[in-house]
Amino acid sequence: MRYWLLAGAAALAIAGTAAAQERKLSVTVYNSNLALVEDTRTETLTAGRQTIEFKDVSPQIRPETVALSGAGIGIVEQNFDYDLLSPDTLMEKAVGQQIHIVRTNPATGAQTTELATVLAVNNGVVLQIGDRIEVLRDDGIPTRVIFDRVPPNLRARPTLSVTVDAASAGPRVTRLSYLTTGLSWKADYVALFDEKAGKLDLQGWITLTNTSGAAFENADVQLVAGNINLVRSEQEYWQQQQWARQSRGQRQAGVEAGAQGGVADYYLYPLAERTTVAQNQTKQVGFLDVAGVSAVKKYQYRAGGFQSLDEPESADVVLQFANSSGGGLGAQLPAGIIRVYVRGANGDPKFIGENHIDHTPRGSELSVKTGEAFDVTVQPTLVKMEKVSTWRSRYSMSYVVRNARSEPATVQVVQPGLWRDGKVVTESAPSKRLNASTLAWDVVVPAGGETTLTFTVETGW
Repeated sequence: MRYWLLAGAAALAIAGTAAAQERKLSVTVYNSNLALVEDTRTETLTAGRQTIEFKDVSPQIRPETVALSGAGIGIVEQNFDYDLLSPDTLMEKAVGQQIHIVRTNPATGAQTTELATVLAVNNGVVLQIGDRIEVLRDDGIPTRVIFDRVPPNLRARPTLSVTVDAASAGPRVTRLSYLTTGLSWKADYVALFDEKAGKLDLQGWITLTNTSGAAFENADVQLVAGNINLVRSEQEYWQQQQWARQSRGQRQAGVEAGAQGGVADYYLYPLAERTTVAQNQTKQVGFLDVAGVSAVKKYQYRAGGFQSLDEPESADVVLQFANSSGGGLGAQLPAGIIRVYVRGANGDPKFIGENHIDHTPRGSELSVKTGEAFDVTVQPTLVKMEKVSTWRSRYSMSYVVRNARSEPATVQVVQPGLWRDGKVVTESAPSKRLNASTLAWDVVVPAGGETTLTFTVETGW
């Protein structure tokens, strides 16, 4: 007897291991509250038509995206049943059916059972018991309701059922794939900046959140960086546009080739090993840890156009570094929030600001605004504006840059608004063109002093 018990236990263990080996789960998570689930498993089929049930799919599955494939299998029909079993749904499905009402006398403990027909379930349960109509209510008398069976369209958990037509009987490797919402990820960065050394240490973290209603156990997880196109409602479209217009870090796109794996025009970030993404869980995984990246702090003022201001404005404090292998980094950086710290006098890191960066390819130049310098200000003045022709104008600008700090400062003054055939006529300092419509000047300002930048530009419309 003991031999058979041990043999049975060993057989169960081997069967459990084999079953685990037969199933392979892969989850690909996008930036858009969307994930692709691919579930490969071995199903034992009979010849002909039959139904395969998948009881562990996501409750937020998009049924129209379901695909099931396997050798010698034809798909006849698929259904997603999400009407879940509960006391309320049991009673709702019993309308017009008979149930048993069991009441217990609190004084004697005696039980009485009556056959009742459920007439309605609208803000309460209406029953017909014999020749009387009764409302089932909580009046202090212990009451139980007994159902003969569970309705076939009620499920203990959301279930996808697929009716297939198999050419022959036997085990078959099947692959189920579908899209689901409720899974999302984001990237966050922590930068520790050493201003004197001109270096920063950069760490990147992936935060993966699962609110889909399902757990994905022992899954291969990969993250997709990039903005995939999805059909959205008008409200969602304008919300996305509003977010896109919010302040974020600036970058100049690079052309340095990277080794990061990808699919189509998106980059993939696979987790190093299989993991379980539990329901209502937030999981953090490190994906970047680089030290000694060349970086510099700068003051920057971005003009709102050709205009005068009555009061000076504070210059932005920006952290600039190159996402290149030559600068010590050179990685495909997914969009996220970068938080910048510097070491204080006692050596402890102090938070100085954060900003959002877009998806950033290798070779890009990043400029991350961390705050505003109240002791470095810029005051623009439109000295003169004249029409050169019907479609061209000439603007003469003066920028007074003040520095109340105890050390010299260099402020980058950025002037947009040079449209068709824009050109510099005169300037008090050399400029550089950031793009087709934007110029920039590096203005050196002495400690406790001021410097005036003047220029005249001509532009067409």
